[in-house]
Amino acid sequence: MTKKEKVEFVIDTLNNLYPQIPVPLDHKDPYTLLIAILLSAQSTDVRVNQITPLLFEIADNPYDMVKLSVEEIREIIKPVGLSPMKSKGIHGLSQILIEKHNGVVPADIEILKTFPAVGHKTASVVVSQAFNIPAFPVDTHIHRLMYRWGFSNGKNVVQTEKDAKRLFPKDLWNKLHLQMIWYGRQYSPARGWDLEKDIITKTIGRKSVINEYWNKKKK
Repeated sequence: MTKKEKVEFVIDTLNNLYPQIPVPLDHKDPYTLLIAILLSAQSTDVRVNQITPLLFEIADNPYDMVKLSVEEIREIIKPVGLSPMKSKGIHGLSQILIEKHNGVVPADIEILKTFPAVGHKTASVVVSQAFNIPAFPVDTHIHRLMYRWGFSNGKNVVQTEKDAKRLFPKDLWNKLHLQMIWYGRQYSPARGWDLEKDIITKTIGRKSVINEYWNKKKK
């Protein structure tokens, strides 16, 4: 298969598996999405979706959020981990939204990246999922799949994102990045990986990855 045919195979397979793709984090608007994504760093979506209703019941907008102290926010979000950093980030970015953006989340990656605790990936997810602006946020699943499929060298997420944007059509980025996350979780995880079930890697995967898989199986 040529690289182009491999890309088409991935798109077709993912569309068959995930014709409708749900957004993993529960939210109702750009602000609650931004907070949920920030909380999801080094945590699971399931855990975040358990905690956000408790937080959003008290404060689901920046004006109510800044009425809480950093300590109060931290107490609520403690179960998701990294709560000292995340609580400061939530309070700080809420303050900035009020002071500079009339309480409205801007649809701009570069502006979002200036907010406390908001990195490139978080900003990309927000513009992609809240504003439907083409972006290709790369998480650990996408980074792993792009390497396994021979689409990227696996050096770092910056390179992986560049490769993904170069290979896949721009109008598919927003849907594809979500499809790949679900696929990575369900069919091509880091641990407990079963190549027989992973139809994409099995069909187009990097030969060294496939050989290494079978060599480990033999031991």
